[in-house]
Amino acid sequence: MVLKASEIRKMTPEERLLKLNELRVELVRLRLQSRVGTLSNTARIRNVRRDIARILTVMREDLIREEERAEEAKEGLPVEEEKQ
Repeated sequence: MVLKASEIRKMTPEERLLKLNELRVELVRLRLQSRVGTLSNTARIRNVRRDIARILTVMREDLIREEERAEEAKEGLPVEEEKQ
């Protein structure tokens, strides 16, 4: 199953970290299966890597957004409301 960015954004930060750790463990397991020769779906490695990248991207977006809000608050500018 491929995660969509919209699904990842709906997750809490804790859920994202848990999913990220699960995917990293799965990636190690898939790489091991690939080396041993028991991996039946080789495309799964690529999909897991991309899911990891999507989660990291959303986490980075959140971090940047928080930094911008902190900078705006520090400068005394009105904080822009998040659009939903």
